[in-house]
Amino acid sequence: MEQEYIILLQKILVVLFSVTLFWKIIKHICGLLVIEKEPVTVLVTGAAGQIGYALLPMIARGVMLGPDQPVIIHMLDIEPAAEALNGVKMELIDAAFPLLKDVVATTDVVEACQGVNIAVMVGGFPRKEGMERKDVMSKNVSIYKAQASALEQHAAPDRKVLVVANPANTNALILKEFAPSIPEKNITCLTRLDHNRALGQISEKLNVHVSDVWNVIIWGNHSSTQYPDINHATVKTTNGEKSVRDAIANDNWLNTEFITTVQQRGATIIKARKLSSALSAASAACDHIRDWVLGTPKGTWVSMGVYSDGSYGIQPGIMYSFPVTCEKGQWSIVNGLKIDELSREKMDATAKELMDEKTLAYSCLIDD
Repeated sequence: MEQEYIILLQKILVVLFSVTLFWKIIKHICGLLVIEKEPVTVLVTGAAGQIGYALLPMIARGVMLGPDQPVIIHMLDIEPAAEALNGVKMELIDAAFPLLKDVVATTDVVEACQGVNIAVMVGGFPRKEGMERKDVMSKNVSIYKAQASALEQHAAPDRKVLVVANPANTNALILKEFAPSIPEKNITCLTRLDHNRALGQISEKLNVHVSDVWNVIIWGNHSSTQYPDINHATVKTTNGEKSVRDAIANDNWLNTEFITTVQQRGATIIKARKLSSALSAASAACDHIRDWVLGTPKGTWVSMGVYSDGSYGIQPGIMYSFPVTCEKGQWSIVNGLKIDELSREKMDATAKELMDEKTLAYSCLIDD
């Protein structure tokens, strides 16, 4: 009996060893068969500037599209910045990023847009002292009209566009108008920076990690009229999940100081740095594209400036920031959220500003 038991045990051990060895062989073969992904071509305009300088290494390191996604970077800037742009190219090469398969530095918009899958439009004409709003708008209308045409004709069929340069919402609208063959759902603008700022303010106030706060919303324009809304936001505390409003328990702060802090954060940073937000804007652009391409975590949404379809009573025909979820490379507006009286007032105010900007931009087109 004992001999039979020993034989049985030996047989079991042999089977286990064989299964383990077989599994290791299979894993090794699968490892040999892993095919590297095709590179994604990412365009960054205004690439020699501050935001571009912060953004480019993030893209090359996989922050935007994931740690296993090779990239080809196209950099575009104006002729006076050509030397600086070439210097940035040298640095990207010197950094020896494993995911970076090629770098193109150019001042030619057609060359820059060739075969592009993702375009991050950072370049724009900044408002200078003494300039009227219409002067700035007119400059940007000309820039985005030309770039829209190049993207439409030379970028990849599946191209996704993120406009960062201010006025971001209206620049994106102009780009959409002059690239009619690009689906409207493939053109967006950046309000993720404002979204992240709102998360940061809440986490600081509650002394929790920023990843423990979710589902804030930025409604409207990327400007001082934007509406940072926490009415649907949740925070994870030591006592479990709570609504942000209940956790903070200070409606006065939430309805006043919190809102103005987020609205004016960009101006506050300029006052402190003597330069505009670059690092946080670059990081937010990566967040925006990553969630758009790879999807938002289940149960959460993010803020994106998208073409209004009339949701929440917002006029169609403007680029407006909504709460969205993303899946399989597509975004969808989160519908059915309750809107209180204060929110309605602020959402309509920022929509009015966007309608005024649209009118101004179209007047520039007529003058052009």
